[in-house]
Amino acid sequence: MKSISKLLTTTAFASILTFAHAYSADTIKIGVAGPYTGANATFGEQVFDGVSAYVGDVNANGGVNGKKIELVKGDDACEPKQAVAVANRFVDQDKVQAVIGHFCSSSTIPASEIYNDAGILEMTPSSTNPTVTDRGFDNLFRGCGRDDQQAVVAGSFILDTLKRDKIALIHDKDTYGQGLVDAVKKTIEARGVKPVLYEGLTRGERDFNALVTKIKSSGANAVYFGGLIPEGGPLIRQLKEQGVDVVVVSGDAFAQAELVSAVGGPANLKNVYYSATPDPLEDPSTKGVQDALKKAKITPANYVLYGYANAQAIVAALKAGDDLKAQGSYLRGNTIDTAIGKLTWDEKGDIKDFKFVFYNFDDKGAPILVK
Repeated sequence: MKSISKLLTTTAFASILTFAHAYSADTIKIGVAGPYTGANATFGEQVFDGVSAYVGDVNANGGVNGKKIELVKGDDACEPKQAVAVANRFVDQDKVQAVIGHFCSSSTIPASEIYNDAGILEMTPSSTNPTVTDRGFDNLFRGCGRDDQQAVVAGSFILDTLKRDKIALIHDKDTYGQGLVDAVKKTIEARGVKPVLYEGLTRGERDFNALVTKIKSSGANAVYFGGLIPEGGPLIRQLKEQGVDVVVVSGDAFAQAELVSAVGGPANLKNVYYSATPDPLEDPSTKGVQDALKKAKITPANYVLYGYANAQAIVAALKAGDDLKAQGSYLRGNTIDTAIGKLTWDEKGDIKDFKFVFYNFDDKGAPILVK
């Protein structure tokens, strides 16, 4: 089905940043789409840093089948309409041959329709909503886990490890945040536990005092938050300021150093937990990647490594052939050593056996694995 996004005006493209040179048959263009402006710009820049670091090494060693890679940077600001504009530009004007992105699920879902129509290989480093890969697109792969995988371990962690059963579920009304919360809701209800509160907040808000009062009145002893740091940080800070005695659990979006300042300092991270993949920085097999990033003066932060890993997978697929069928078959039929470990994909395009663990924080705000 063709996307109605073609009706968007050309002015929508003005916000797209591009680092591409003139198209050449001797080059391969890869689009890197994500938020490079707005509240989530840090995430987009981290992904791009990881992608560009790996691509730089590939180009220095001869490129892909003798062709150098050019990166095209598309800013969607985690806004669905802008993501559609980025996708149309990548396909129609930039003529990209693969896409790494988008970052937010709410952007990946509509943009991926355009890449699917065009038969362009796409891998998202961070979009966890199940809908991303549940639509049967042959071109679309996920370089991260799924919300429903994360939700099962989150629900069990709250009930069995933290021993909390009065759970308030708070989401940011976005595809990622609400999708994650709804999956947690389904998980705990299957265990016979009804949430004491289910509420949405609006992205961009910073005053959550009324919501904090609702959480306190509900009798909750745990809060599960689905969303990103710009809203999650102030919510946690205001819970602490009002003396609400709850543990707070969230997803992998909290795996960022920015959380410390967003909550008002490390003291406010007591009893805050998040789920994520096992820290790839602790995996000895990634030492070479870490050293390469440090040499390039890039801090090997969470989404930097995801960007690097997704670039490794995309380049491996491009080396397998020029057509989508060969690229998809390669990813589904091979295990690839990446910056986040060994990855293999199933028929849907999801990573097989994706693992989640939990972290909390020390008194300086550094993450600690919960054992």
